[in-house]
Amino acid sequence: MFRRRFLSLAPQWAALAAAPAFIRSAHAQDGLSAKALSIGSSGALSGPLAGFGVDLKLGVEAAMGQINARGGVNGRVLQFQMMDDGYVPQRTVDNVKKMISEGSVFALMSCVGTPNNAAILPLIEESSLPYVAPMTGASSLRKPGMRNVFHVRASYTDEARRLVQKLVGMGIKDLAIVQLDNGFGKEVLADAVQALQAQGAKAVAQAALATDGRNLSEVVSQITAARPGAVLLGTAGAASVGLIAALKKASPMLPVAGLSVTLTADGLKALGAAGSGLALTMVFPDPYRAKSPVVRDYQAAMRAIGQTEFSLGSLESYVNTRVLAEGLERAGRELTRAKLRTALAGLQKFDLGGFSVDYAAAAPFVGSKFVDLGVLGSAGRFLG
Repeated sequence: MFRRRFLSLAPQWAALAAAPAFIRSAHAQDGLSAKALSIGSSGALSGPLAGFGVDLKLGVEAAMGQINARGGVNGRVLQFQMMDDGYVPQRTVDNVKKMISEGSVFALMSCVGTPNNAAILPLIEESSLPYVAPMTGASSLRKPGMRNVFHVRASYTDEARRLVQKLVGMGIKDLAIVQLDNGFGKEVLADAVQALQAQGAKAVAQAALATDGRNLSEVVSQITAARPGAVLLGTAGAASVGLIAALKKASPMLPVAGLSVTLTADGLKALGAAGSGLALTMVFPDPYRAKSPVVRDYQAAMRAIGQTEFSLGSLESYVNTRVLAEGLERAGRELTRAKLRTALAGLQKFDLGGFSVDYAAAAPFVGSKFVDLGVLGSAGRFLG
């Protein structure tokens, strides 16, 4: 009888053996032990967006250091496993597949980049791996039915709409747009064009900048020749630094405005005085202005790991880690991925102290629509 039962199950065993490793481990509670819990991420620690990866890692380390110093979450210390992908989507896919197949992480958090996240979301849904706070505001990645993904930041659509409304409200309707020549840039361009149309305006010029900035001269010449009233940027990372500096050199009085991801902390330093007057959207509070409890907590956590310079990027990842930790806390000691998803979905009007996360009852889960505007001074900080 045993032999007959074994043979009757042979097809199922064969199908399981043939399945990809990352699918086979989907129901295991990997990355979890009695004393520790591991969170994974893939982001650029090299390449044109390396600054985002550096900021991300600092914010996570600050938050986890603060949480672990208080005893962790339900008796478990949090650990962070970050893999470099150089902002190359296929490397992001390979990294996430590796973490899933090796069973090294319990959940995923804050992978960097629009094309990178677009590439891994099918894996996330297939493996049922909880994923908190993708580092992208792309509305195209916020779709109904994505039950494993919990966005924190406001969308690029929200940012572009707010920025265009402000500029047009100042009487500037002849805007030019420069966007990165990739999925991120194309989506921001579409958002900006739509926002302009809603205000009864349209772009007087538009140019796509290569992610490595190799066509910078041509882009600057094309934009300045159109004599726009202002330039709206859909760029991010190292390419933004050279672009802003070149635009300011070609036309010193030309107003330039960008989204929250335009510059990293290192980018602000590299830009120096050339960044003075640059307008940026902010989807989190000013990291240097300790008026709100969440910023004070963040600054204390950064100082505890020896960091005295702050940035929007590290504040974002600090908040993201706090959101994930709250979900883990509410999921309880007898933790499963299903319990974590349920707990995260139940975060409503969760106030970290000046920044709130409020998930609706159904996917897509988007926690915040907070968008503010700031103007940089010569020291690379937002003016009061």
